[in-house]
Amino acid sequence: MPGATLSDPPADPTAPTLTTGGEALVRALAAHGVTRAFGIPGTHSLEIYRHLAAYRIEHLNPRHEQGAGYAADAYARVSGRPGVAITTTGPALLNIAAAVGQAYSDSVPLLVVSPGMPLRHPRQSTGLLHEMRSQTEALRGIAAVSHRVSSVEEIGVAVARAFTLFRTGRPRPVHIEVPLDLLTAAEPAGPVRTAPPASPATADPDALAAAAEALRSAARPMIVLGGGARGAAAECLRLAEKLGAPVVTSANGKGIVAETHPLSLGVSLHSRAVRRRLAECDVLLAVGTELAESDLWEPLPALTGTLVRADIDPAQLYAGLPADIPLLGDARHTMRALLDALPSVPAPATDTVHRAVAALRGERNAETRGEDAHLLPYLAAIRAVLPADAVLTSDSAQCCYYGAIPHLPVAPEGRYLHPTGFGTLGYALPAAIGAKTADPARPVVALSGDGGLQFSVQELATAVQLRLPLPVVVFDNGGYGEIRDEMVSRGDRPTAVDLPPVDLPALARAYGGHGVRAESPEALAEALRHALNTPAPTLITVPLTPAPAPVPEELPR
Repeated sequence: MPGATLSDPPADPTAPTLTTGGEALVRALAAHGVTRAFGIPGTHSLEIYRHLAAYRIEHLNPRHEQGAGYAADAYARVSGRPGVAITTTGPALLNIAAAVGQAYSDSVPLLVVSPGMPLRHPRQSTGLLHEMRSQTEALRGIAAVSHRVSSVEEIGVAVARAFTLFRTGRPRPVHIEVPLDLLTAAEPAGPVRTAPPASPATADPDALAAAAEALRSAARPMIVLGGGARGAAAECLRLAEKLGAPVVTSANGKGIVAETHPLSLGVSLHSRAVRRRLAECDVLLAVGTELAESDLWEPLPALTGTLVRADIDPAQLYAGLPADIPLLGDARHTMRALLDALPSVPAPATDTVHRAVAALRGERNAETRGEDAHLLPYLAAIRAVLPADAVLTSDSAQCCYYGAIPHLPVAPEGRYLHPTGFGTLGYALPAAIGAKTADPARPVVALSGDGGLQFSVQELATAVQLRLPLPVVVFDNGGYGEIRDEMVSRGDRPTAVDLPPVDLPALARAYGGHGVRAESPEALAEALRHALNTPAPTLITVPLTPAPAPVPEELPR
C-alpha cells in the first residue's frame, strides 16, 4: 500500500472502520433521508460541516439560530419530513431554544444537533469557549428529549431513536449533543441504524363501537379538529357530512376541512357563540386537538354532552377536558374505522344543517366585525390573489390571530402555519423561508406585524441570498398593538409599546430585496402579484394607524 514499509504490519480486513463523530452524525442523518439542514457554523461544529456535501445534505444559513429553528419547523410542516437544525455550543443552542419550545407546543418533528463540552470536561468551570453548566439540562426543559452521546457508535443510535420518536406517537422536538472530542475522534461507528417504518395504530374496537353508537344517536353532534387530524382530512370531512356535524378547528387545524364548506365554522373556538354551541351539543368529537386555553382564549367550557377524544398521545386524552370515550390511535386509521362502524346513521336534513351553521357563522362574525373590520378588505385581497395551494405563515400578531386566522379562508390543499400555544414572535419570516425551500413551486406569503417582524427581520438577507419570490406583508400599527390594547383595557398608561417608525420597505431594499407601501387593498393585491413573480423578497407595509411621533435626534436638555 502507498506509504507502507517492510516493518508495517499487514492490514486486517476484519478490523472495524474508524469514523469521526462528525461523519457518523452526518451519515446517520443521510441514512434517514435528510437532504437539507438549517444552521450557522461555529468553531465547535466544523467537523459536522466538513461532511455535509459528501452526504448530499444541502445547508441553508439563516442569520440567527432562532431563524434557523423556525425555518426548520416550517420545512417539517410543509414537507412532512423532520426539520433538522445544526447549532454550535452555548449561546447558539440557547438562541434556538425558543424555536424548540414552539415546535414542542405545535407537535413539530424538529431535530437540533449540537456539539457539547468534551466527554471528561470537569464539572468545575474552566473557561472553555461557549462553556455552560449543562446544555442537556437546559434543553430537557424544552424539548421532548435531549440526548448526550458517549461514543461515536452511540451517535447512530441516537439519530435512529429520534426518528423513531418522530414516526411513532406525537412528534416533538429532539436535541442530540455530541461532545467536542467525539466529533473529531476516529472510532468504530458500528452499522448504519435506521428507524423502523411507522405502524399506525387504530383505536380499541370496543371504544370505537361506543363512539360510533354515541355519534349515531346524536341529535346535535359537533366536531373539533386540531393539527393532529391533518393526515385524516378526507376522513374527517366524510364523517362531518355523514353526521351533519358542524366543524370547528384550532389554529393548527386551520384548513383541514375547507373553510368555505357549508359545515365549516373555521377557526372559531374563541367565539362566544361557537363555545355556547359546544357546551350544548350532545356529542362532541375532538380529533388531534388539545382543546386548550390557548385555542379558546379563556378557560375551558363545561360540556353537557359526551366527549369523544381521538388522539395519538395517551396523555392528551385526559388533559384539560377528559374524554368520556377515549380513542387512542393514529387519526386517519381511527377515523376510517369510525366511518366503517357508522353505516346506519340517518341522513341529516342537509339544508337545515347548512342554514344553522351559516347562522352560527354569522353570529361569530358579528362578535368581531367592529374589531376586525379594517383588516377584512386586505385579507380578501390576499385571498383573491393567492391560488388555493398557497402557504401562509403568520406571527403572533393582531393581524393574524384577530384577522387572518378566523377570516382568511384556507382549503386542505393550502396551509396556514401559525405559532400557537407557545406564541413566539418573529416566526413568520423565517418560517416562510423554510416553507418555500420545502416546496419551491408553491406560493408562500408571510404575514406579520411591525413589532413581531423586527424579532427576525434580518432573515430578509437569507431570502435575498436564496433568491426567493417571497412577499412579506406587514400590518403596521406602530408597535405592540395587543399589549397596548391590554394596558388600555386595564386602565394603565401604555408603556414601552409604541415604537418609533421604521421605514421597513427601505430596510428590505437595503438588504437587497424590494419594499413598497400598500395604502389600499387594491394596492396590496397589485404588490402581491408582482412580488410572487420577483426572485427576491418583497416587504409590503400596510399602514393601519398613524405612526407614533418620531423620536428627536437630540432629546431636550
